[in-house]
Amino acid sequence: MEKARDRSFYIDNLRVLMIAFVVMHHLAVAYSGFGSFPYYDVRHLSKLTTIWFGFYLSFQQAYFMGLLFMIAGYFAAASYDRKDLGQFLRGRFKRLVIPTLIYMVFITQFVEYIELGRNWLQPKPGLMPVFLRFLSGTGVMWFAVALFIFSVIYGLVRAWRAAPVSNRKQIKPSLINTVILILIISVCAFLIRIVQPIGTNILNMQLCYFASYIVLFIVGIMAYRNDLFARISYQTGKTWLICGIVLGLLAWLVLMKSVGALSGGLATIKGGLTWGSAGFSVWESFVAVAMSIGLIPVFREKFNYQTKLVKTLSDSSFTVYMFHPPILVAVILLFRPVTSLPIIVKWGMLCLICVPLCFATAHFVIRRIPLLNRVL
Repeated sequence: MEKARDRSFYIDNLRVLMIAFVVMHHLAVAYSGFGSFPYYDVRHLSKLTTIWFGFYLSFQQAYFMGLLFMIAGYFAAASYDRKDLGQFLRGRFKRLVIPTLIYMVFITQFVEYIELGRNWLQPKPGLMPVFLRFLSGTGVMWFAVALFIFSVIYGLVRAWRAAPVSNRKQIKPSLINTVILILIISVCAFLIRIVQPIGTNILNMQLCYFASYIVLFIVGIMAYRNDLFARISYQTGKTWLICGIVLGLLAWLVLMKSVGALSGGLATIKGGLTWGSAGFSVWESFVAVAMSIGLIPVFREKFNYQTKLVKTLSDSSFTVYMFHPPILVAVILLFRPVTSLPIIVKWGMLCLICVPLCFATAHFVIRRIPLLNRVL
């Protein structure tokens, strides 16, 4: 067990779960029409179905990408300690930028023009519109682009400081620190959404969600420096996890009811100087922090080991993240004629199909392609 703790298997296992959630999330987007995905198969949604997808997507969006950024920050700090600035940035470039360029040049075009059969731009546009369209074609790899930018900034700050960084455990996990963290993310999210409401993006970057991404990336760095992941007790984590799920659901229902979400009042939570936006920012921040604090110690205590199968899933997780959109689009198109099933049942069925299919394709096909296997 001590060897397992040193290897931090629980973090790898948690990352696998989050990638599986990403696949399920995008399937929910495709079948609900809430959010952004290359293809939608939206039918009439009942009131119950609308509420379910609304909560599920809001809840997942609130924490799972922020948690991935926090894990990335944790490993970025560890990686820099073993390298100089040049080695660190070259490694980040190979791991993040090269796959993103592959995605933009090949996968985006494959989904748009081969799977979906969309026409090329006509009449022929100018150079600048084509260039901007290309830059906006990062798809799911916006995460890699953002993470590369965060890593570059972190590397430059470390190089500028010059002095070695010590792990002195100056910060302790406490309720007051947790509340402060929630408030910081809430205020930042509210301010960003005054100018960048939910639903907007700049070159495929949804800046409306970046408050938690940036803050939790920094928290990941601080967690590595102060050994915070190991110092949060299992009981504390379990309490926060339960609160995040139960209070998150209840607070979401109250908030949606108060703004009249089902009767056209949803716009008030998306941004601007509104109480709805402020309330939603606090709700999102609470869920992000509660779920992150909850999942880390629970996985540390209960899932800090790996079987051969889980190790394989872990090794393929980034490949699944990068290549799942064309797989999902193909499966959604295949099942489009199936109209007799309730939409929630169809979504659940495709989750059971697509998650293992994506991991199997990543392991048995994509990671065995020459050259690709060097960057994945």
